[in-house]
Amino acid sequence: MRLHRITALIAVTAVALAGCGSADEPTSPDAPAAAGFPRTIEHAMGKTELKTKPQRVVALDASFVDATLILDTPVVGYTDYRSIKDKLPEYLGDDRNTLGKDAQAVGTLAEPNLEKIAELDPDLIITAKVRHEKLYDQLSAIAPTIMSETTGPTWKDNIRLEAKALGAEELAEQELTAYETAARTVGAAINAKAKNPTISVVRFVDGPTRLYQKSSFSGIVLKDAGLARPKSQDVDGFALEIGPERIKDADADAIFVTEFADDKGLSAKTAGQFKANPLWKPLAPKVHEVPDLTWMTAVGLQGAWVILGDLAKSFGVEAPAK
Repeated sequence: MRLHRITALIAVTAVALAGCGSADEPTSPDAPAAAGFPRTIEHAMGKTELKTKPQRVVALDASFVDATLILDTPVVGYTDYRSIKDKLPEYLGDDRNTLGKDAQAVGTLAEPNLEKIAELDPDLIITAKVRHEKLYDQLSAIAPTIMSETTGPTWKDNIRLEAKALGAEELAEQELTAYETAARTVGAAINAKAKNPTISVVRFVDGPTRLYQKSSFSGIVLKDAGLARPKSQDVDGFALEIGPERIKDADADAIFVTEFADDKGLSAKTAGQFKANPLWKPLAPKVHEVPDLTWMTAVGLQGAWVILGDLAKSFGVEAPAK
């Protein structure tokens, strides 16, 4: 994953050498203070001062684990991924074994363990206000803490927010540019080969089935790729909830389906009921089953690259070089 991403970066930037010695360059914990520090970061909860460049980050939302690693910074703590507890997901690639080699789970997203977080001695804690607003004072007592307003639609701005805290603004823009260039390339190839197909995104959850719209994570990736959406999803919303009677709203030229891994198996039950419904039969040949972990919960560049790869594979076009 790291090697492929570097290839993409070379293709879209000519500043690799010019950046040497800048604040974007990773530093070891024993190195002198990086240029640009101390600095004060404005975020959803106010202002936070960082005296030195962070080297031990606790990321309490999966999207910030992704962002931290993308920005070449070690993650030492994270909250459990629902379907793969006590380890980082494979879609993070080699970064899991390098920048994430010392990472430890610190509880769940709903209930992070403050004692475990403190034991890791972080120099930055990052999460979202929508997730952990009530814990801000307690987290700030452990280490400098920064919160974005929310996650999901703001995932690119969240990367930029963390980049300010890490002194990695230039690297963030390089990474985002590489991804957006690849998205346009993959989308153009799909549109040329399949004659501008419509793409539907369906998620079976432990409740009403969801059709994901343009402001969702996967919706943003599809928009970046220039791919069309069916009428039910071609709006600037997050998701449309449907029951079995509205299965036809999920129809498109290609239908990408995920299944949330809930503890009681209710999502799988709903999926089975939908797939047994006669209304689903004409949709079934157009369905592509894809991982819920990357299409729904990653909400970051690593997940976005995986979505592009899944799209390319499904339409038989060249996969993007990460």
